[in-house]
Amino acid sequence: MPQISPNLLIPESFQVSREDIAGQIGLIWELIRVPLIVPLLKLCVYICLAMSLMLFMERVYMGIVIVLVKMFWKKPEKRYNWEAIQDDVELGSSNFPFVLIQIPMFNEKEVYKISIGAACGLSWPSDRLVIQVLDDSTDPAIKQLVETECKRWASKGLNITYQIRENRTGYKAGALKEGLKRSYVKHCEYVAIFDADFRPEPDYLRRAIPFLVHNPDIALVQARWRFVNSNECLLTRMQEMSLDYHFKVEQEVGSATHAFFGFNGTAGVWRIAAINEAGGWKDRTTVEDMDLAVRAGLKGWKFVYLGDLQVKSELPSTFKAFRFQQHRWSCGPANLFRKMVMEIVRNKKVQFWKKVYVIYSFFFVRKIIAHMVTFCFYCVVLPLTILVPEVQVPIWGAVYIPSVITILNSVGTPRSIHLLFYWILFENVMSLHRTKATLIGLFEAGRVNEWVVTEKLGDAVKNKAAADAKNKNNIKAPKRLKFKFTDRINTLELGFGVFLFFCGCYDFVHGKNNYFVYLFLQTITFLITGFGYIGTIV
Repeated sequence: MPQISPNLLIPESFQVSREDIAGQIGLIWELIRVPLIVPLLKLCVYICLAMSLMLFMERVYMGIVIVLVKMFWKKPEKRYNWEAIQDDVELGSSNFPFVLIQIPMFNEKEVYKISIGAACGLSWPSDRLVIQVLDDSTDPAIKQLVETECKRWASKGLNITYQIRENRTGYKAGALKEGLKRSYVKHCEYVAIFDADFRPEPDYLRRAIPFLVHNPDIALVQARWRFVNSNECLLTRMQEMSLDYHFKVEQEVGSATHAFFGFNGTAGVWRIAAINEAGGWKDRTTVEDMDLAVRAGLKGWKFVYLGDLQVKSELPSTFKAFRFQQHRWSCGPANLFRKMVMEIVRNKKVQFWKKVYVIYSFFFVRKIIAHMVTFCFYCVVLPLTILVPEVQVPIWGAVYIPSVITILNSVGTPRSIHLLFYWILFENVMSLHRTKATLIGLFEAGRVNEWVVTEKLGDAVKNKAAADAKNKNNIKAPKRLKFKFTDRINTLELGFGVFLFFCGCYDFVHGKNNYFVYLFLQTITFLITGFGYIGTIV
């Protein structure tokens, strides 16, 4: 049978060589670059520079205020009425208000004992304390363990109740709301909320409750988080640096200047009357804590942040858990901003400058601009300017402003100053997910209400390390943990790693700004996270 030539099947007009295709693509690029690509990229540069200036001014403002607060502001105990509640032999415990402790949990096998034990160890009269364990677990074995632990403490004389629901409607907000409806908590004036991995010190209530007792206009007292596993790996060190700035600067400044900040969802004490006046818990976003805080703030209630009142907690130690958490923390605020911005504008109970602070500083710059400018500018627009030499980024926008912002961000964790450069690269990687989540929240796209409970390991890591050390003395070698390599792969990070590597190579060969140094380092960070190894680096 004679061989059929490909030329007979393909029309002559389509028979072009690879060189011709490359030439045609190059010709099309040259035709659209000057009239279309250049002005469009210039516009993107101007927008990114404007966002950078907004973030820069916000960070400088926060830096100036926090210095003034530390030097001249009185401590909360001096700014507000505060007097310790004393034990009285004659009156007994009657001068202590009734306090409800709520511990929401979901399949918390590794940490349920820690939070329940810490709550039961609070220094507060047992007849004035109600502990409510709100268990939404779907694993029957874990539910049995939690219930048994509650019964164990109840046998010691603690007023602790194990509470379950038929479904998880509203997730955490639904559980907290359902808990407040119970008849046995109606006499409680205040409610302290602790997530399953939080362990307050015994004097927590004695230090926080007096602010609420002696100041009827205060709705919330928020404590600072302290991380018990911050030294576990590089991932937890990076998280500590970001969260320390949030607590040491953002929360402190909000409390000192406007008596307003976002409730962190745990390690805080609320006045139940304020929760009810604000409309109670709502599950319309994934940040029910911030939602309640904004609504209470619009009612005129004040918040107090206590930086020296610290509650131990745990950071996500796996990249998968951290990504889910960051999606929730980025998507929720953007979605809440969409839902409440006009309500804030129309509000008559709060002052004009407080509205400006909430809309511009609290929401727009910190929750939206900060994520978008980090990703769009340093991971997309700046690399693209290498491929389009007609577009230039001024050095003050590419180097000076981000350097100042980074230095101001680093003041929260001085002990990790040597990790500052890698923290920048890691934050750029995470800005990809935060920007994506922010856009989902703003436009209410598919995953807007996705709620994945952050995995907590508790003492499991310590126990495993102790077991490994013990096994070294045994004859049998310990079994290796099995996992699928494909479970670690994050294609989005790998894709951007390849893009930045290409831009870095092009800049190395043709560029004049030496951006390739940054691009190659950023490529390495994207690839490390893309292959899922960020949580394994110690």
